[in-house]
Amino acid sequence: MSVFNASRLVGKTVIVTGASAGIGAATAILFAKGGSNIVLIARRKDAIDAVAQQCVTAHKQSDFATIQLDVSDKAQVATLWDKIPQDLRNVDILVNNAGFVLGVEHVGDIKDADVEAMFATNVLGLISVTQLFVRHFKERKTGHIINLSSVAGREPYAGGSIYTATKHAVHAFTASMMRELVNTPIRVTEIQPGMVETEFSIVRFRGDADAAKKVYDGLQPLVAEDIAEEIVWAASRPPHVNLAEVFVMPVNQASATVSYRSKA
Repeated sequence: MSVFNASRLVGKTVIVTGASAGIGAATAILFAKGGSNIVLIARRKDAIDAVAQQCVTAHKQSDFATIQLDVSDKAQVATLWDKIPQDLRNVDILVNNAGFVLGVEHVGDIKDADVEAMFATNVLGLISVTQLFVRHFKERKTGHIINLSSVAGREPYAGGSIYTATKHAVHAFTASMMRELVNTPIRVTEIQPGMVETEFSIVRFRGDADAAKKVYDGLQPLVAEDIAEEIVWAASRPPHVNLAEVFVMPVNQASATVSYRSKA
C-alpha cells in the first residue's frame, strides 16, 4: 500500500515558473522543505531572490538558483536552458505556474493588449516552456509536468471570457499531452484551484486592493500554501502513480459561480 513518503522529493530538481509570489513562491518553498533543488523563474528578480532566500532557510543542504525571465517572450524562453546552472540541469519536475488575469470587461470592451498579454503568458508561454522540458524528460526517460489551470478551465463565467479561454486551452493542452506521453514514464498533472487569495485578484483589478478583497468577502478562500501542498503531494506520489487532475476549492465554493457567503 502506498503512503506519503517525503523522501521521494529529496535531491529532485524542480523548475517553478511565476515563482516570485503567491502559489509559485509557496510551491518553491515547500519543495525546498522536502529536500528538493529549485530553479525559480519569474520576471521580478528582487522578488525571486527573496523567495530563494526563504528556500535556503527551509533546507540549507539543497541547491537553488534564480532566473529572471518572462515566459511570454519566446526569445527569452529560447535562452532558458543555457541559463540553468550545469549542476541543476537534470530536471525532474516542471511546475508551470506563471499566469494571470486582467480585468472583468465583457466581450466588445476588452482591450486587444489585455487579450494578447493573457494568451502570451497563460497559453503560449506555458507551451513554449513545456516543449523545452518534454524533450529533456524524454531523453532522461523520467519527468513530471505540473500545469496550473483553474476552475476557470472547467467552467466559463461572465467577465472572464479571455481568462477562461486561456485556462480551457491549458486544460486541452495538458490532457492531449498526457495522451501523447502515455507510452513514456513522464507524468502529467493539471491543478485546478478555485478561489485562492493571492496577488491574483489585485492584478485582475489593476492594483485596486479594495476591489480584490471583496472577491473573498463572506467566505474563507484558499491560500497559496493550500495549492502548494496539492502540487507537492502530486509530485511525491510513487513513479507509477499519476494524479491527472486535482480540482480543489474552498469548502464554501461549489463552482466558478456558486458559493456561500456569510453575512456576519
